[in-house]
Amino acid sequence: MPNLFVTLQKLVPQHLLSRVVGRVAESGRLKKPFIRWFVKRYSVDMSDAQEQDPLAYENFNAFFTRALKAGARPFAEGINDALPILCPADGAISQLGEINEHGLLQAKGRYYTVADLLASNQDAADFDGGSFATVYLSPKDYHRVHMPVAGKLTKMSYIPGDLYSVNKQTAEGVPNLFARNERLVCLFDTELGPMAVVLVGAMIVAGIETVWAGRVCPGRDRHKVQVTQYEATVPAIELAAGAEIGRFYLGSTAIVLFGHAAVELNGKLAADSPVRMGQLLGLAGPSALTE
Repeated sequence: MPNLFVTLQKLVPQHLLSRVVGRVAESGRLKKPFIRWFVKRYSVDMSDAQEQDPLAYENFNAFFTRALKAGARPFAEGINDALPILCPADGAISQLGEINEHGLLQAKGRYYTVADLLASNQDAADFDGGSFATVYLSPKDYHRVHMPVAGKLTKMSYIPGDLYSVNKQTAEGVPNLFARNERLVCLFDTELGPMAVVLVGAMIVAGIETVWAGRVCPGRDRHKVQVTQYEATVPAIELAAGAEIGRFYLGSTAIVLFGHAAVELNGKLAADSPVRMGQLLGLAGPSALTE
């Protein structure tokens, strides 16, 4: 039976709708009724926010990308001196595991390749036989994405694409979903080797912002890949474990990739596991996590 929700997404003007919603979200005119509806509709918990009054924000986007109060997300510690790998965002695990000959698991036997996700065969080679974790951020979640481990930014690629929803229903119905949606690929050098953090856009996601480049998505030309090299940047852009990478203007998905044998993922996590930024996603190298 055809997925009606997916069919409807194919029919609507995805980019136009998303950008219109983005303009409304930037405006202060409809702020109060929009935020009141959103908080009630999605049962948003403001207790962890730095500013707990949802109507005190300048506009909907400011409310949506709200900062957390100090100490709201404690960072996990390592085990037996192994370096902890932190969950990059609040939300739920969509999928996680090894990157095998099929690529990355999307949902129910659907796979997509690292090369397609990163739009680069050369960059993809660094993650052959590695591991990945996909975190889905629902509308009620905290919408900033943070570093799983400390690293130096080497490259950022804006990759234009579709704007399908990234919820479970769509992931099960749209092949190569995360490799066909608009996204931002951030590559880092870490003490564990290469790491990629991919911020995937979605339906009515009005934009993606990073702490070093500001608003990046949508790109100036949404039909062309835009690559920025940072490896030789002076001073280098270095971010500590748990430091903010960027934020979504409306919900989406963050995908983290590591190279072969770099990380052992937390065996207590599985598809649909709720997660919070800073909790233990895994450990560096072999560990006793699954014991």
